[in-house]
Amino acid sequence: MYYLEQNSEIPLHIQLFKQIKEDILTNYKIDKKLPSIRKVASTYNLSKNTVESAYSQLVVEGYIDSIPKSGYVVIQNSLSDFSSQFPCDISNDMKEDEILYDFFPARLESSSFPLKIWKRLFNKNINDSLDFGEYRDRQGEHELRVQIAQYLNKSRAVKCNTEQIIIGNGFISSISLLALLLNDEHNSIAIEEPGYHVIRKVYENHNYKIDRIQVNKNGIDIEALEKTKSKLAYLTPSHQYPTGVAIPISNRLKILDWANKNDALIIEDDYDTELSYINRPIPSLQGLDNNQRVVYIGTFSKALSPSLRVSYMVLPNHLLEIYKEKFSYYDSGVSLMTQNTLASFMEQGYWDKHLRKIRTINKKKHNLLKSLLESKLKDSMKIVNQGGGLAILIQPTKELDYKKLEILSIKEKIKLHFAKPRCGDNWQALMMGFGGIKEKDLEKAIDLFSIIWYKCIKK
Repeated sequence: MYYLEQNSEIPLHIQLFKQIKEDILTNYKIDKKLPSIRKVASTYNLSKNTVESAYSQLVVEGYIDSIPKSGYVVIQNSLSDFSSQFPCDISNDMKEDEILYDFFPARLESSSFPLKIWKRLFNKNINDSLDFGEYRDRQGEHELRVQIAQYLNKSRAVKCNTEQIIIGNGFISSISLLALLLNDEHNSIAIEEPGYHVIRKVYENHNYKIDRIQVNKNGIDIEALEKTKSKLAYLTPSHQYPTGVAIPISNRLKILDWANKNDALIIEDDYDTELSYINRPIPSLQGLDNNQRVVYIGTFSKALSPSLRVSYMVLPNHLLEIYKEKFSYYDSGVSLMTQNTLASFMEQGYWDKHLRKIRTINKKKHNLLKSLLESKLKDSMKIVNQGGGLAILIQPTKELDYKKLEILSIKEKIKLHFAKPRCGDNWQALMMGFGGIKEKDLEKAIDLFSIIWYKCIKK
């Protein structure tokens, strides 16, 4: 029996999800069937929607699956390949003032930034108590690290304390420092393929050998990972870039087991999990780690502002010792006032309010864009990745002239962004970013894009 508190601050579907998950881990075997949604709703006097929401989260986290004519069953995930391969990132070149609609996959609308609140907190933080003549904490301002630790503990189930957090001047700054920190013990890194091309470039610049491991429907191919000689792996487990796959719980445990058996490390890039529109954000991989095998990295770029240039790493204690011994002279590179203002922004509750607001804004735009793509492009495309982040990834179902599409788009002042560079390969996909486009402009943008799209479908 599950105990659900009707008057709790925790929503009923979340209470139910957590208790069923615990029940699965404790009492269920693979292929065992769960009670039907109708039966659970009747037994606990819940609405059908409440139970469906709980089951949906269990599906997305990989605990159960819906089997036709059988209902929901506990699963042991397979490692079957994705039918398609998704590679790195390109965009065409246009001057900023020439662009009418830019589908950049990682941009926020300028008006979404809480400028009035930020100005007020910034002004309040500039006072006589600040000593602008001293060098500040190179690891990052203590109060900001306190706030980030509290946020990660509460919202991402990351196990950390203030001392483990290293503030950086954006993602590349953090990942580059980590490459230096790990260089004595590692000379190669396993990365997702397709994956974030910046990681490959940064680690190549630090003379690491790159092992590319294919992504399938359950995330990185674990069998291939186990065969590699690399003892360092970079993953985006909660929302794989660019495919959108979430690594299910059984595979997460396998990856941690690989790390334990091979004395390996995992870099977890949790780049946009705050922006989840269908299900609750999946808890971090680091939160499942009991053996100090995961380095957790995040930024404020996707949900607050990329211009602030604030990133953070959570180092396992053994790496923290190396950092303090060899790299503590590296400065965070983030201005004192930005750090203090952000700390106040979080401490006074504005960060949580902003997250709720930005999720609502972008969920509306996400849903509208999905509806427009389906209604305008119909069966000439399929949606490959949706439900989170700032873009929907689409792929044509008919032969498409990509070169013509790009040329005509530039002519109409539309900037497109592809999930693969032009390498002579026939496969391509488009990353339809919506974050930087106003909701009221989305329909006009897709109307114009759809006209171009159909001109490029080969007869």
